[in-house]
Amino acid sequence: MTGRTVQEIAERYRRFAEVEAAGVSPRYQLLAAGIAEDPDVLAFLAGLPPAKQQPNLLLAALRYLHATPADPAQLRGWVLDDLGRLRTTMLGRATQTNEPARCAALLPLLARFPEPLTLIEVGASAGLCLYPDRYAYDYAGDHAGHRVGGASPVRLRCQTSGPVPLPTRLPAVAARIGVDLHPLHPADPDDRAWLHALIWPGRPERHARLDAALDLAAAEPARMVTGHLVDQLPAAVAAAPAGGTTVVFHTAVLGYLGEDEKSAFSALVAELPVRWISQEGKSVLPAVRDRLPAGADDRPAELVL
Repeated sequence: MTGRTVQEIAERYRRFAEVEAAGVSPRYQLLAAGIAEDPDVLAFLAGLPPAKQQPNLLLAALRYLHATPADPAQLRGWVLDDLGRLRTTMLGRATQTNEPARCAALLPLLARFPEPLTLIEVGASAGLCLYPDRYAYDYAGDHAGHRVGGASPVRLRCQTSGPVPLPTRLPAVAARIGVDLHPLHPADPDDRAWLHALIWPGRPERHARLDAALDLAAAEPARMVTGHLVDQLPAAVAAAPAGGTTVVFHTAVLGYLGEDEKSAFSALVAELPVRWISQEGKSVLPAVRDRLPAGADDRPAELVL
């Protein structure tokens, strides 16, 4: 893969500010817009591999090492004064946001499959979306007051509209398997700190939810497989217990793959004896995009839940 020019990196940060952060995180919108106009910060980013130049990774690394910069001037100072540690952190870490609230969108589909379920999540991070049966749910909107699940340290609230086929109970899960290039460990303090750094500023409820889900996952560890999703998925499926339904799913993952990788993954899943749930932006898979109604939201899953 050829490297991006400074101009291309600047445009990427402008788009992040104007499309992804706008209306969601004013602070990140301000910071990303400032980065797009800062030649020294852009030069630092240009010296990284293309996969490590993304806004979420830079901003999370700064939060992990310092805090959220107050403004572009403070961000510039932290970058230029801490180039070595910042570079090491960005090279050693990846954007692995693990938001258990995504399970609120997965549950209506999971609850319709024959039980018990074997859940296989690709791009699993710390595997927090492998526990939909351990969370409690409160669906509002057109289904105000519809609750699923009993007592749980993780209660998820989800706004719905239209004829969503909401479940009346949680599904039975026989096995949980996560696949990731670099799995994170729910009990590891550094991994937990990194996951907190990935949460955008101004979302205090997500920090409490993350800690509760991490504690739950640490007490009941899922099987985590290290490797590329295309390479490891067949073995993961083969390891599923007999009977029930094997479900392969992912949330906001395929956007980080190249087009050839996405095609290979799609073809592989189609050949396996599994059900497939893809929770991604609508442009990630063209075959899905072309079947959706005009105006469907294309923001990453963590922004629309």
